Amino acid sequence: MNKDEVGGNWKQFKGKAKEQWGKLTDDDMTVIEGKRDQLVGKIQERYGNSKDEADKQVTDWETRHNYRW
Repeated sequence: MNKDEVGGNWKQFKGKAKEQWGKLTDDDMTVIEGKRDQLVGKIQERYGNSKDEADKQVTDWETRHNYRW
């Protein structure tokens, strides 16, 4: 999978991510731009979760939506 494919996937799934984590802003989503570690960090920041909890949430989301980074 090349960089363009990853970016395209992210655009498709960005709305689903915002449904899951409603506290994430459009600016947050721009910063994240398909980077898993950035998503985990923003979830930690916005929701006050531990890194492990945020990572687990992202893993669960990836599984439900069959999302590949």
